[in-house]
Amino acid sequence: MGHSAAVWDCRAATENTKDWNGIDQFLLRNPQGASARVSLHGGQVTSWRNEHGEELLFTSSKAILKPPKAMRGGIPICFPQFGNCGSLEQHGFARNKIWTVDDNPPPLHPNDSHGKSFIDLLLRPSEEDQKCWPHSFEFRLRVSLATDGDLILISRVRNINGKPFSFSFAYHTYLSVSDISEVRIEGLETHDYLDNLCQRERFTEQGDAVTFESEVDRVYLSSPKVIAVLDHEKKRTYVIRKEGLPDAVVWNPWEKKSKSMVDFGDEEYKQMVCVDGAAIEKPITLKPGEEWTGRLQLTVVPSSFCSEHLNL
Repeated sequence: MGHSAAVWDCRAATENTKDWNGIDQFLLRNPQGASARVSLHGGQVTSWRNEHGEELLFTSSKAILKPPKAMRGGIPICFPQFGNCGSLEQHGFARNKIWTVDDNPPPLHPNDSHGKSFIDLLLRPSEEDQKCWPHSFEFRLRVSLATDGDLILISRVRNINGKPFSFSFAYHTYLSVSDISEVRIEGLETHDYLDNLCQRERFTEQGDAVTFESEVDRVYLSSPKVIAVLDHEKKRTYVIRKEGLPDAVVWNPWEKKSKSMVDFGDEEYKQMVCVDGAAIEKPITLKPGEEWTGRLQLTVVPSSFCSEHLNL
């Protein structure tokens, strides 16, 4: 395995194409045939497929595929605000902007490059952005696909302003599932959460897992670094590993909310769940020159492999 990773040409494994709007997108591949697709629109991961070509991220069939609207699905970047709990547009502006390719990013740890195909993107604020959020920053995003098929997103936000600023953040990850009523999330039991369906009132998770029988919209606080999403019907488990992201958002709109969203099919709630690595309850504050890093790693394993191996 080490030898094949050494001879694997990461550059050749990254293909630049245009999407339906003529915006650059990048297809990452690994030697086993897994792939990921990343758009400069929003720096958004729009596809992640395993070596069998199965799509692992959900995208709505009614998604609006025209900027500046963010596409409903994949992994939108929520920055510098999550949700509508600030003065900015829902989930902030990063997901609606056109990012650029970062040809010469500051180095990351060698483990974040070796044997991986990856793309580095960069977002700097426009004059328009600074009118509504008057701070100077550099947001660097690396999206990489490992030889084992893992999808890794590393965000680095640096304050290049003369004064401190604060922000909230989430990787708004739409996972594809076979039937939401057969899904359970492990790792969040006994943790407190803010319930967005009850004016952000604080509760404690009582179940031995999170399951779904109605709309769920929660922010789990001080959540563990490893969370597992078990898809009973597919007999597979998504393992979410996160660093620098203390919170975890769990969202499924269920039937009534689905019918109210123009870019979401009435029955599509059955095929998706959002589980986000996030920093929401306590915003990140950066002094001038400081940098924050938030890392998300997504793995898929057979469900039989699960809990006892994952240190949940």
